[in-house]
Amino acid sequence: MQKTRSELREDIMTILYQKNIYDQNKMKYNIDDIIKEVSIIDNEFVKEIVYGVITYQKDIDALANHYLKDWTIERLGNTDCAILRMGIYELMYTKTPPIVSINEAILLSKKYSDDDVRKMINSVLDKVYHERVL
Repeated sequence: MQKTRSELREDIMTILYQKNIYDQNKMKYNIDDIIKEVSIIDNEFVKEIVYGVITYQKDIDALANHYLKDWTIERLGNTDCAILRMGIYELMYTKTPPIVSINEAILLSKKYSDDDVRKMINSVLDKVYHERVL
């Protein structure tokens, strides 16, 4: 059974969440093992986004911090970080239509984040889109 892109993004969020937990606790891990554990289906979309976020994480975090008002990405919860990083990566480095990238991130944040954080994620992605992508 094939997963939809939305379902795959949820897997990506979970993978990035787990990676963040391992990093915070200075635990060793193999990202391919996390991908296999979370995403049973071998999928290039999942790998592209996960490896892309890892590759550009410093740039993504700097961009997020630039647009987060009185916050830093490090202060966000692990799930919220994963959603925001994935959204910024898709906006900046993929050919996914911006409206899709933003909408998918907002849908995940509606499901997994509180309302204030959802608004923050929406605001950051909107600013990245209008000031960096257009």
